[in-house]
Amino acid sequence: MSDIDGYFGESVAAMYDESAAAMFTAEALEPVVDLLAELAGQGRALELGVGTGRVALPLAARGVEVHGIELSAAMAERLRAKPGGEAVGVTIGDFSTTRVPGSFSVAYLVFNTIMNLTTQDAQVDCFRNVADHLEPGGTFVVEVMVPQLRKLPPGQNAVPFHVGDGRLGFDTYDTATQAMASHHVSVEDGRGTFRSIPFRYVWPAELDLMARLAGMRLRDRWADWKRAPFTGDSESHVSVWEKPAD
Repeated sequence: MSDIDGYFGESVAAMYDESAAAMFTAEALEPVVDLLAELAGQGRALELGVGTGRVALPLAARGVEVHGIELSAAMAERLRAKPGGEAVGVTIGDFSTTRVPGSFSVAYLVFNTIMNLTTQDAQVDCFRNVADHLEPGGTFVVEVMVPQLRKLPPGQNAVPFHVGDGRLGFDTYDTATQAMASHHVSVEDGRGTFRSIPFRYVWPAELDLMARLAGMRLRDRWADWKRAPFTGDSESHVSVWEKPAD
């Protein structure tokens, strides 16, 4: 079993939609699908890390032909079992290198998924892979957090992102290597469980350079899917790179 399939294997896939319920609401999804449908136009869309179909299914329901790449077979099975799942093609594989037939007018990575690639080389390979899939004039969209290093006082390497009854979540950072991990502690009926997932955090300017290495250029960058301005205080960004039409 691959590492990512292990991190997002059957036990995680079974509870993934429930654990990320806020991301499945119409309020959260409509701006995402609006932008991607606009960029897709009459063309096809490629989702890298398609998961259980949170974005792919409503995008396909808009009439966009969607194909997904997903390393976790367990997550892909959840997608296929949902209403409309048969409309989304899925290829099992590493989205930094896996090729699928045809070309696409838009490719996208949402919800910090670019950070599942835990080396800079793999992230660079991902941009090159996307560029190879895009038709001339096509776009690549990435939604990802801005590393929260400003929250780290000297000598500290952890930032909590959830503290509540029965659940604790915190991120750890290695500023020398850009290695990062999200740690999840849950307590139910007096019994605790712990899960840790590795990531590699990446800066906006670093992503722009990866895009240039793949022959793409930054077209837009916003703080969120509603296209709010991106500033030095933004905690995430939605960036759009374009493959030259010529």
